[in-house]
Amino acid sequence: MAGEVYIAGAGMTKFGKSQLSLPELMTEAASKAILEAQVPAIDYIFIGVMNVEEFTGDSNIAAMIADRLGLAGIPSSRIETASSTGSAVFESAFYSIASGYHKNVLVIAGEKMTHLPTARTTKILAEVIDPQERNYGATMPALAAMITQRYQYEAKLSPEKMQAILSKVAIKNHYNGSLNPYAQFRKIISEADYFNSKWVAFPLRTYDCAPITDGAVAVVLTADKKLIRVSGLGHATDTMAVRHRDSLTSFRSTQLAAQQAYQMAKIEPKDISLAEIHDAFTSFEIIGLEDLGFFPPKQAWRAVEEGLTTLKGKLPINPSGGLKARGHPVGASGLAQIAEVYWQLKGAVEPARQVAGGRIGLTQNIGGLANNNLVTILERTDFYRATPVYWKPSFQARPLAENKTARGQLTSFSPDEKEGTLETFTILYTTPEGVPAPLTLGFVRFKNGQRIIARSQDKDLKIGQKVEVEKAGDFYYWRGVSSSLDIKKSLKWLEQKIGSSKNKGKDS
Repeated sequence: MAGEVYIAGAGMTKFGKSQLSLPELMTEAASKAILEAQVPAIDYIFIGVMNVEEFTGDSNIAAMIADRLGLAGIPSSRIETASSTGSAVFESAFYSIASGYHKNVLVIAGEKMTHLPTARTTKILAEVIDPQERNYGATMPALAAMITQRYQYEAKLSPEKMQAILSKVAIKNHYNGSLNPYAQFRKIISEADYFNSKWVAFPLRTYDCAPITDGAVAVVLTADKKLIRVSGLGHATDTMAVRHRDSLTSFRSTQLAAQQAYQMAKIEPKDISLAEIHDAFTSFEIIGLEDLGFFPPKQAWRAVEEGLTTLKGKLPINPSGGLKARGHPVGASGLAQIAEVYWQLKGAVEPARQVAGGRIGLTQNIGGLANNNLVTILERTDFYRATPVYWKPSFQARPLAENKTARGQLTSFSPDEKEGTLETFTILYTTPEGVPAPLTLGFVRFKNGQRIIARSQDKDLKIGQKVEVEKAGDFYYWRGVSSSLDIKKSLKWLEQKIGSSKNKGKDS
C-alpha cells in the first residue's frame, strides 16, 4: 500500500517582471522551502519548466539547479506538461515518496518570460496548440475566445450578460491579488477599468487574459507526518486539436482528473473549502467550476454573479488572485496554486485574504489548451474525517466520446459537404507575427459530424447560422448563407457601458 505524503515547507518568489535569471529565481524559492521544511536531507529534486530552451536558451536545467543549490550528487529530473507543468512535477514527486523509494523530495517549478518581446513569447506559447489550428493563426486567446462564445450560446446568455459575468471574475481576482504580496498585479480594478481595456480576441479583453510573468515556486514533500497531507491526485489528457472534441464548453480532461482525485481522497465536491482554478482566461474559471462538480453545467456563471466565489463567499475561488492577478509563469503556475492552498490550510496567509476554517483545498491546473490537466487535493490532518468502508463517489465524469472523424485526423470533406453550421467564432485583434489584424476564425460543423477550423471575411456573424465553406490556397473560408444580427449590437452596448462608467467616474 502506498505511503502517506505530506508537505513540509514551501517557498515562492515575487511574481512579475524580474531582473533575476531563472536559476536565481528557482534557487530563491527552493532555499525558502528548504528553510521552512527543516528536513535532514533531500533525496531527490524534481524540476518543472515548460520551455526553458526557447525562453532562456538554457538546457539540462535539472543538473544546473542542483548545482546552484549546492546539492550536486542528488538525483535531479525535469518534468514538462505545458502550462500544467507545476502540478505534474508535484505529482511525480508525490509518487516517488508514496512508492517508498524516497523520504524527502524537493519540487521546484519556474519560468522566465518577460525579457522577450511579447510577439516572441506569444509564438512560443502557441507552440502547444495543434499545428493545423496554429497555422490558421489561432492563438491561445483565440481558441479561448471561441470556447467562451460557445459557452455564452449554450448557456443562453446575451453578449451583455456574458461580458458582465467575465468582468466580475476579473474584478474578484484582481481584488484578491491586491492582498497577496507575491502577486504581479496588486491593483484593484473597477468595472470601468475592465470595459476600457482593449479587445484581445472577442469577447475577451486584456483583463480576461493572464499576463506574461517571471517567477518560481518550491515545495518540500516528506513521508514524515505534518499538518498538511496530499490526499488526492488526478491527471488526464484530451485531444490536441480543439476541433476534434465532443464538447467545446467543458474540459473532459479536468472532469476525468477530478474524478480520480475525489476517489483517491474519498470526498465529494461539496467537501472542498477553497480552490485555486486555472484562470488563464476568465471564462476558464467558470468552466472549471462546472467541470469540478461545484455547480451544474452552464450554471456556474450564476455563482459568480451571486458572489459565491469571493473570499467571503460559500466557495472562495482563487484567493491568491489566480493566474489573472498573481501572474502566470507557465511552468510554475500549478505549483503556485498548491503552495497557496497549503498556506491557506495552515492559516499562514495575510488575514485579509485568509479563508476561515479551511480544511480541504483543491487545485485545478490546465496544460496546453485543456489537453493535459491535473487536479490536486490537500487537507489538514488535525481533524477526523470518517470514510465509510463501501464509499462510492457521487461525482462521475462523462467519458470521452469515440469520435472517429477526430481519431482519423481528417482535414478534408466531400464536395457535397460544403454547407455547415457556424458553431463558434472570434475576431482576433492581437494576431501572431505575419498575420494581419483583425483575423476572424471559427469552427464549422458539417452534417457528418466533422468540425473544421476556418477563416472568414464576413462582418455579420451569428452562432448557429448556415455557412458555405470553400478552400482558397492553404485555408478554408466560410461565408454566411443567411446572416442577421452580429457583434454590432454588442459593441454598441459596450460603447454605452464605457461611456456610463466614465461618467460615473467623473461624478465621483
